[in-house]
Amino acid sequence: MAKSISGTREWAVAEINCSAGCPHDCRYCYARVAALKRGTISTPEQWKESRVVSEMVAVEHPRYPGQVMFPTAHDIVEENLDASLQVIGGLLAAGNRVLIVSKPSVLCIERICDAFAEEREHLLFRFTITARNDDILSFWEPGAPAYRERRRALELAFSRGFATSVSIEPMLDSSDVKELITELSPFATHSIWIGTMNKIDERVLISCDRTAAEVARIRFEQSDERIRELFESLQDHPLIRWKESIKRVVGLELLSESGLDR
Repeated sequence: MAKSISGTREWAVAEINCSAGCPHDCRYCYARVAALKRGTISTPEQWKESRVVSEMVAVEHPRYPGQVMFPTAHDIVEENLDASLQVIGGLLAAGNRVLIVSKPSVLCIERICDAFAEEREHLLFRFTITARNDDILSFWEPGAPAYRERRRALELAFSRGFATSVSIEPMLDSSDVKELITELSPFATHSIWIGTMNKIDERVLISCDRTAAEVARIRFEQSDERIRELFESLQDHPLIRWKESIKRVVGLELLSESGLDR
């Protein structure tokens, strides 16, 4: 049987990066765990520094056979913005359709919109907006922009005529997901994705009582029963799409080819 597709491969056939490390320092970050395993960093604290990797920036990319995602293992931040613009420009010059995924700042998104206004038909923004509650956001994603900043970035890209979408993965406040969708959907032209927090035991360090309580809350809120209830309430929404973590629970067919759930 063909292997089912999950993670970033649901969205893209290729995953492009230009940096090591990310100042957003999300507690559930898969890339930090991978860097520790590879020995790229020796402590989790080292992940907070964004370091541009010149070899990644200089790569001449081909035209890929499908949508390309940038970035996947870090975010677009001021420290790597110039490098990110160079990479995006190279991907577009090769004829690619580029999916830009970010917990966005207005500054970075405005620069991208300015730089690629003439190529907007080849770009799709997907902004990761996991909750409206800034107390929850600042705990799980301590270095990332607050909710209002991310929403303003979404509104900016929408107003500039770019295709826009939202990723609510992982859901950090499932009790507020419907209200979050209602608030963001007027500015999403393409889709709104919903997914769970995955591999919690492997990726989240239980270092204090607050972390333990937050993990317990997340586990409860993404229990199979709660996921099925959420699916039933949103399955007819025209913008909603479900990540593999949800599909498995509710019985939707999984993909066997990369880049089809765009």
